[in-house]
Amino acid sequence: MTSTPTKPAVSPADQIRIVQRRTLAVLSAAQIMGGVGVAVGLALSSVVVDELSGSTVISGFAGTATVLGAALLALPTAKASGKGGRRAGLTLAYVAALAGCAISVAAISLRTWPLLLSGLVLVGGGSAGGLAARYSATDLSPKGHAARHLSLVVWAATIGSVAGPNLAEPADRISMRLGLVEKAGPFAFAALAFALALVVIIGFLRPDPLTLARSLDGAEDPGPQRNRTIRTAWQTLRTTPMAGRALVMIAVSHTAMVSVMSMTPVKLHHDGSTLDVIGLVISLHIAGMYMFSPVVGWLADKAGKVPVLLLGMGLLLAAAVLAGTAGHRVWQVTTALVLLGLGWSCGLVAGSALVAESVPIDRRPAVQGLSDLLMNVCGATGTIVAGAIVGTLSYGALGLVVGIMVTLAALWLTTTRPRP
Repeated sequence: MTSTPTKPAVSPADQIRIVQRRTLAVLSAAQIMGGVGVAVGLALSSVVVDELSGSTVISGFAGTATVLGAALLALPTAKASGKGGRRAGLTLAYVAALAGCAISVAAISLRTWPLLLSGLVLVGGGSAGGLAARYSATDLSPKGHAARHLSLVVWAATIGSVAGPNLAEPADRISMRLGLVEKAGPFAFAALAFALALVVIIGFLRPDPLTLARSLDGAEDPGPQRNRTIRTAWQTLRTTPMAGRALVMIAVSHTAMVSVMSMTPVKLHHDGSTLDVIGLVISLHIAGMYMFSPVVGWLADKAGKVPVLLLGMGLLLAAAVLAGTAGHRVWQVTTALVLLGLGWSCGLVAGSALVAESVPIDRRPAVQGLSDLLMNVCGATGTIVAGAIVGTLSYGALGLVVGIMVTLAALWLTTTRPRP
């Protein structure tokens, strides 16, 4: 008799690698769909608010409402993740975004802009979910791979960010044939995208990466601390100062990027550039933000997170100098915006990976939620301050202010950082 050869047993380490590959694939798929929802929903949001309110000033609150929503939902998403795992947190974020889209469709049908702004706040849950997804990618990462795994999920957002705005007009045409009012279609399509992201997360993010990571780490149940997200986060930052420095660098990177990016279309428009040129510049900027994130992740794991954070500050400084001294040279503004995106990518990927590696697994959701809250609040503040600087001084003055900010942040990081 011949014995049937037995398959070699799969080691626990190999099993974790298999689960992590599946987790990254699921998160990337959800990121693509959620990214489409955010981008297609926002493509016409300011235009619709402008039409309904009859005020250009009020139309500017469309973007602010979404950023505010992402900030407000950051901590509830983190709290749900800490209590029930990543699947619970991401589900909360995407359910909020889905509800926001439904409210937005109703608001457009009723022609009421205050209700539309309320809906856009909840649509910000899509952005909160996208930010939380990047951290979810690190829960099961082996040592020295957190930045690479995180960057893959960040990279997936490229597809949604590029495809979303281009789907707004076809979605509007199709929805009008189905009986919806004009310009409600993009929000209905965004609702569908968020619903698909929900199906992916609920149906396929199994086992839950955070829950599994906690069991493998032997982390104790945090108990009542799970329900005090901010307090837990601040307590953790006091004992892990490197995580605190990472949070600051993420916030500075995001503030610098949003400040310059938000005012560049206005600058180009005043210089006489066409909408096609403005659109191309912003598209190249978005490519700089997302397209090279896997390279940034690999570099952060190989060279270290702090060196890549400093590289990011250098890129942001170069972008600020080029933008501030560009005058009417569109090519120089374009170069500045690409460098701006690359600098932001370095700050986000390396900073987020440093947070994941510095904080104990049972406290990560709280610290990561605080990070996303600060990031979005700083981004919203940056747009307001940038508008005031350009309105009262000039675009060049904005470049100077941003350059000083990132230089001070880099000096602070190099002179005060403890050993990681």
